[in-house]
Amino acid sequence: MPLTSVTVSSPDIGHESYIDDRFAGREPAETPRFEVGGIPEGAVELALICDDPDAPMPGGFIHWTLYGLPARIGHIEPAEGRHGPNDAETVGYAGPYPPAGHGPHHYFFWVYALSRAVEGEPTRDEFLRDYADAVVGQARVVGLYRND
Repeated sequence: MPLTSVTVSSPDIGHESYIDDRFAGREPAETPRFEVGGIPEGAVELALICDDPDAPMPGGFIHWTLYGLPARIGHIEPAEGRHGPNDAETVGYAGPYPPAGHGPHHYFFWVYALSRAVEGEPTRDEFLRDYADAVVGQARVVGLYRND
């Protein structure tokens, strides 16, 4: 799925910059804010997924799945969507916290514009399998975090 005209930015996470500790850690982390633009015609909803492909496990580590967001330009409001499962065995945003001494990890915050609504709260892998054909646009912000 190629990157498209969709844009995503965050006042809290600079692209390819280190994530502030308040958005990470073992304790409940603050949820970062995101802005979207360039939503293509035909998009009916947005999804947001955060993953860490550097995690030492197959498929990386999923920190956040959020579905059912309105397909509109502007601020993403998590309360308007449905939080799905993450790999911390919770629901909602789980802040970055890689193993100590593991070096910097990359955190990909993906926004997907979809031509059909997501049913329920699928895992990231279920979403990618079942909704790849409905993606009409996507973009990402990549943040970094290390636990040294």
